[in-house]
Amino acid sequence: MIINSASLNSLFQGFNASFNKGVLAAPSHYKEVAMVVPSTSSANTYAWLGQFPKLRKWVGDRVIKNLAAHGYVLENELFESTVKIKRTDIEDDQYGVYSPIMEEMGRASGEHPDELIFALLAEGFNTACYDGKNFFDTNHPVGDGETVVNVSNMQAGSGAAWFLLDTSRSIKPVLFQDRESYKFQMLTKDTDEPVFMRDEYLYGIRARVNAGFGLWQLAFGSKADLDSTNYAAGRTAMTTLKSDEGRPLGIKPNKLVVGPTLEQAALKLINTELVSEGGVSVSNEWANSIEVVVVPWLE
Repeated sequence: MIINSASLNSLFQGFNASFNKGVLAAPSHYKEVAMVVPSTSSANTYAWLGQFPKLRKWVGDRVIKNLAAHGYVLENELFESTVKIKRTDIEDDQYGVYSPIMEEMGRASGEHPDELIFALLAEGFNTACYDGKNFFDTNHPVGDGETVVNVSNMQAGSGAAWFLLDTSRSIKPVLFQDRESYKFQMLTKDTDEPVFMRDEYLYGIRARVNAGFGLWQLAFGSKADLDSTNYAAGRTAMTTLKSDEGRPLGIKPNKLVVGPTLEQAALKLINTELVSEGGVSVSNEWANSIEVVVVPWLE
């Protein structure tokens, strides 16, 4: 290849196409479970977390509820991935071997939000959310200030973690904060330092994003055995939750999130129509009661 600005731009377009192909091919679940929040600064403050607006009968003046300033701040973080290509490889028309690398970089970018979201979910047993408690905890405070009770959204255990989520609302259990989406870039000018000093072209990805916790009420985490008893207990814990004013929140889990080691147990629990009880086949009360989501980032 004759090296000039036109040929390098053409090469970049080809690599960018491979990158985008990889992005589209990446399996992704984060938009199913996370609220995607655009960001325009170094960090976002989520003062409104914990609020569940409800209607009341209008008698007299409106009753105005102040949004509690929880001060949950999520800072954006910078991520990158960079590869180098020898200029001589471009000159000798060896650039074709790099297209799969660019496609794999695209796949990594497409998977990265999932990696952040589900790795964060796994850390929820020891990472605080907006109320200062761990996202999965036994003592989330619920009440109007005069009467406060501690509420649990977790089960203790020593096994692999599994999670029940209600993702049916506009607010989700977790947040994906997007300051600058994944961008494919290049350094190929003769005056660029790596080209001048080392005769190398650089291609890379840059993004500013982060993942954080939304409403703990919309999630239940367990490290107990994934069986019908514990699954039922998790559902009950979520569906009986009430607001600070004592109103039912109407939460209903619609996703069961597991890692690969619990995939078989999850599918058996949810996708099996009949189960054995005392040697007799009976209907599985939990059959098709929830969608199973299997992700590798929980292991």
